[in-house]
Amino acid sequence: MKFVIIGGDAAGMSAASRAKRKNPDVDVLVLEQTHDVSYSACGMPYNISDPQRDMEKLVVRRAEVFIEKNKINLLTGHRVTAIDRAAKKVTGITVQGESFDFDYDKLFIATGASAVFPDLPGFDLPQIMALKSLEDGKRIKSYIKEKNVKKAVIIGMGYIALEMCEAFEKRGVKTSMVKPRPIFLPWLNKDLADVIHEELIDKGIDIHTGYAIKKIEPSGNGVRVDCEGLTLEADMVLVASGVKPCSEMARDAGLDLGISDSIAVDRYLRTSDEDIYAAGDCADTYHVVTDDKCWIPLALIANRAGWAVADNVCGTQTRLQGVAGTSVFKVFSLEVARSGLNCKEAADAGFDPVENSVKTRSRAHGHPGSTPIHINMVADKKTGRLLGTQMVGKEGVAHRINAIAVALHNKMTVEDFSQSDLAYAPPFGPVWDPLLTAANQLVKKI
Repeated sequence: MKFVIIGGDAAGMSAASRAKRKNPDVDVLVLEQTHDVSYSACGMPYNISDPQRDMEKLVVRRAEVFIEKNKINLLTGHRVTAIDRAAKKVTGITVQGESFDFDYDKLFIATGASAVFPDLPGFDLPQIMALKSLEDGKRIKSYIKEKNVKKAVIIGMGYIALEMCEAFEKRGVKTSMVKPRPIFLPWLNKDLADVIHEELIDKGIDIHTGYAIKKIEPSGNGVRVDCEGLTLEADMVLVASGVKPCSEMARDAGLDLGISDSIAVDRYLRTSDEDIYAAGDCADTYHVVTDDKCWIPLALIANRAGWAVADNVCGTQTRLQGVAGTSVFKVFSLEVARSGLNCKEAADAGFDPVENSVKTRSRAHGHPGSTPIHINMVADKKTGRLLGTQMVGKEGVAHRINAIAVALHNKMTVEDFSQSDLAYAPPFGPVWDPLLTAANQLVKKI
């Protein structure tokens, strides 16, 4: 069987490796348009913050290892441009400009997502960059050093934008953030968002919300970002206003698209063509809370889905339960985490949401080093079902959110969760864990 994979990052290489482990006789071909495969994209902001660390340290496994050890036919520098479903063939072009075509029995589209650039004047200037690929990270890191960057503007205030604030600050780069919408972090409970806002201000980050960008123009050796009512000067600009699924090739091949133009798949990762699978940042999935389709481009989803595709291609029927949207990131001294729905998302999904916010401590009363933990918890008033939780604090947040993810996957009520036997020791938390405190308070509202 010829199993062709388009894309050699998380989902693609997970599928390729697992397919060869399950059935060494499968002819696995991976076509990757760049020269980088299997690297830690999430580690790039932290690597950029340290000028002594080589960006190559983020490479988990090099292409040669997949080729020599796993016996995978991995071709880098091969960009697929079209899928011919009738002929069961993919065609494309190499970096040298040579055309190629390959037949397939089963095809896996793992093309990922790409950074969103506003269609405005000046966004093609050399000082304007995004952080999506390893090549992007190398370019940004070398640019900071070679151009002696002292001032940067970040367009957007999402995960990457917030992580890069810290990276720039550690490199001595004065940073301003700007976005058109008026609310700082609209997906986060306001009380928790205010904590992050204060942390950024304390670290010297300038935050400008509600300013629509009009254009970017050259200004000396740098650029000038012109907004409605605001002008910002910078040596470089980082565009971090979101990503979009790379689904154009699937669309052109006549495959169905779903949420946010991601490739529509079923719980077995099959597209509208039974011989074509899709997963990772380019495809949609199911949410465990709503059971509806969603598009949440995160790393674990891609890796897990890649395994499932390999299983299904090799004859082991594997059905994915779905995702809870669990995520965590670091903003200077703060850990920020979420899993499930916020109050607005819950209402939009048809629930009767009730929420509660608590402020408690990361360690037992009187234990040195204790810091505040802020928690917002959401439930359905009719059924008592836990729908989601958000957390912000200096410690004890990143791993606590995993308990919420497990509860959401198992559709627990808040009352059931409040009876969970969570671990206790003074250095790690109060006898009533912060999550239990939040749940007990929310039970009262339900």
